[in-house]
Amino acid sequence: MTRPVTSIRAAETARTGEEISADRLYAKVGRRLLPLLGLLYLVSYLDRSNIAFAAPNGMNEALNLSSSAFGLASGIFFLGYSLVEVPSNMALRRFGARAWLVRILVSWGVVATLTAFVTSAGQLQIARLLLGVAEAGCLPGIVFYLTLWLPKNVRTRMMAGFFVALPLSTALGAPLSGLIVQHADGLAGLPGWRAMFLLEGIPALLLAIVVWRALPDGPREARWLTDAERDWLLDRVAEDTPEPERRPRRGGWFTPRTLALGIAYFGIVYGLYALSFFLPTIIAGFQGDDGREFSIVERGLINAVPYALGAVAMLLWGRRAQRAPGAPWTVALPAVLAGVTVPIALYMDGPLVTMIVISVCAVGVLSAIPVFWALPTAMLGKESAAAGIALVNTIGSLGGFAAPYFTGWLKDWTGSVRPGLWLTGGLLVCSALIVTALRRGAPRTAAEVR
Repeated sequence: MTRPVTSIRAAETARTGEEISADRLYAKVGRRLLPLLGLLYLVSYLDRSNIAFAAPNGMNEALNLSSSAFGLASGIFFLGYSLVEVPSNMALRRFGARAWLVRILVSWGVVATLTAFVTSAGQLQIARLLLGVAEAGCLPGIVFYLTLWLPKNVRTRMMAGFFVALPLSTALGAPLSGLIVQHADGLAGLPGWRAMFLLEGIPALLLAIVVWRALPDGPREARWLTDAERDWLLDRVAEDTPEPERRPRRGGWFTPRTLALGIAYFGIVYGLYALSFFLPTIIAGFQGDDGREFSIVERGLINAVPYALGAVAMLLWGRRAQRAPGAPWTVALPAVLAGVTVPIALYMDGPLVTMIVISVCAVGVLSAIPVFWALPTAMLGKESAAAGIALVNTIGSLGGFAAPYFTGWLKDWTGSVRPGLWLTGGLLVCSALIVTALRRGAPRTAAEVR
């Protein structure tokens, strides 16, 4: 078992003469890293999902996109993302977090801004594919990066603080996108939806400069840590790292357990993107109910409500799950909640009741995501962590392709959104069942071995 914090603190005081407070040190690390990493993920999620807001505000009409064509353009991002996810994350480990994240930011910022100038469905699909290639490695790279700083007993809470950028990107990004579409119409001769792509791609380029100047590759390079704090962090992370296999295998990260984690994450990601890519279109369908017409900005604000509630739930659930880091029920319960409420939303009458049920679904999906990442980071050894986390995210990211494409295709085929969202609910429940069965046989940490 891990030594109590009090005994660790006493040992450190005796060795260095400097008393180390675990809570204060972890808070210090969080203040230094989470705002920048969260902002990076917020911008990445906004750039990959703002196509959902462009669709009902002129893009689908201008490019003559059907529901299935829009779903393909939305989801093809994740094919490019998946193609280079594992090698990108292995390169991050080789070249260092700072340099590789800067590469990711610059390349995705360039592609995101150029998307403003596509003139056909084919060009849009190519741009989205290249955006996925450019951004590949961002999320798993950040997850792996945090394992260099934090043991698992505090990582779950910190992950929740980081992943809150996901719902905030929509809660803040939807109204922002609405304002740009409405008020930047005509900027540089571009319609509002094109101006939105142009302006929302620029922050990635600016963040590249900030990351290069402010993000250390790990605790050893952090000038804002004292020597004692640096040694203390490195010792805690080393104790918390699963023991490597006695005879490590080439490609040891490619295991049935890693594949199962990826499949479970696939279902959760499928639910997230089925919701995020089609919610703006569902809200646009409220137009005329009760004789009410919504402006573009009002639709953005309505779209933000489920994600604002999800952000609060994500933080609260992360704190609750910290008491049992890596426990499968912390993922299974919110996944089941989301899976059950997705089809229920299909049978609600009126915009208000529908949005209430959709908000509950968003709370479930968003609460499952940060606590899920406690599973692979706890189950994979140090040598296989970078590639294994990337493989899990690669398989999961295919859910980002499948969700908008199959939801749109089923809508075109059947004339209803119901079959696609029934499928979404079923996949979320399956994810809950998989993670419940996975925990057995997880590798022990160095501290547990002792």
